[in-house]
Parts: sequence; structure tokens; C-alpha cells
Amino acid sequence: MSEVSISVKGINISYERKRVLSNIYLDIEKGHIYGLIGPNGAGKSTLFKTILGLIEPNSGSVMVLGDEMKKVRKKVAYVPQKDEIDWDFPATVYDIVQMGRYPHKKVLQRLDQNDHAITQEALEKVGMQDFAKRQIGALSGGQQQRVFIARALCQQADIFLLDEPFVGVDITTENKIIDILKELTKDEKTVMIVHHDLATADDYFDKVILLNQRLITYGDTKEVFTQENIAKTYASQLNILHQVGLREGRQ
Repeated sequence: MSEVSISVKGINISYERKRVLSNIYLDIEKGHIYGLIGPNGAGKSTLFKTILGLIEPNSGSVMVLGDEMKKVRKKVAYVPQKDEIDWDFPATVYDIVQMGRYPHKKVLQRLDQNDHAITQEALEKVGMQDFAKRQIGALSGGQQQRVFIARALCQQADIFLLDEPFVGVDITTENKIIDILKELTKDEKTVMIVHHDLATADDYFDKVILLNQRLITYGDTKEVFTQENIAKTYASQLNILHQVGLREGRQ
């Protein structure tokens, strides 16, 4: 078994007496790309924010890289949903990307030549080097997502959490992003992506987590991403199955 990057032990989360996540146990292994899949309201973003230490569970615990999140924060990069970002913030593409270096700096410590080189490399990886001086709000949706992927790469983290990174992104950009993220796993990085397009899950992820307030199942995509498990995950939304390009005969 691979080394565990994130260990979730029996977390329960409720908002105003409404259960959002119930008794979640997960061991996320190093060097894999995971798709976190489930209907709206399933608790996917809540799970991410709990891992990040932004939400305190009612019970249970989360360990990241064998420690508490607050002790390893700089090793975890997070790309939030687009609607959580202030696109009117007066910052250039370069400004946003180099923010990925701040977790590695002490208070008031300046960025050095090495930091700028890492920033430039991250921009080049996502093909945004020619937009470095452009205001972030002046970009297309796909370009904006590339910038925040670049910021995560610039952080040189060990774990990457991306919440719906393909929303508003053209297929060319989507393919480029997923190729970059798959490449990270070759260096034993761990990637988790909240994802809605069931038809692409087979191609994008070597492991999937099926969630709907409780954990339905998780594991190798080829083993657990079945019509039966998807039906359990989406419950009353069974028409979703007609949109899934699962290989015939996989049960």
C-alpha cells in the first residue's frame, strides 16, 4: 500500500442541526490523482475545507502528511471555486502567481531571485507567461483558472486540492490542466479534484471518491466507478447515469 498523504478519521459535520458529512473515513494515498464526485450538496467542498482546517468537525479528526494541518500548511495548495475569488481585486497575473511563494517566507521577508524564477516557470507551465502584466479580472474564465493553477504550482506543494477547476473552462484548457496535474503524480504529489463531469472521470482519475454526505465508496477508478455505485451516490438523480460514458459491461 502507498504512503498515506491525508487521513480522515470518522468526521461528522453539521450546520444548524443539518448533517452535512456523516462518519467519513478516508486514506488518501500519495502519488495519485483523485476525483471527488457527488451531487450538489453532497459535502464535497466541506470535506476540502475540513482537510484544510477551515472548518472544525463536530467529531473525528484529519491528519495531513502525518501531522496537524496547521503544521504542514505550506505543503498543501488549494484552488477554490471561481465564485469564491474576487476577480475585481487589483492584481496582475504575476502578482497572483507569486503569492504561491508566500507560505515559504517569514513575515516581511522579501521574495528573492529564486522565487521569481519559480513564478516564471509556473506561468510557462500553464502557458500564461505572455499575460504576466495583465489584470486578473481582464482574463477569460479559462485563463483565470490557469493562473490559479500556476499559483498552486508555484507553491511547490505536496498536496493539491482543486474545487471544480474546470467550470467555465474550454476543452483545450481543461486537457492542458489535467495533463499538468497528472504529471505532478509522477513526482509523488497527491491531487484531489472536485469534479462533476462523470463522462471524463475514467480518463482523468486513477482513483475516485463517491460522496453524498456519507462515503459511498472510494478506490481505484476501474474498480469502484460503476453504474451501481454511481446510482447509490446520486440516489434520486438516476437520470445522471444516462450522461455517463462508462464502458459497457462494467458492473
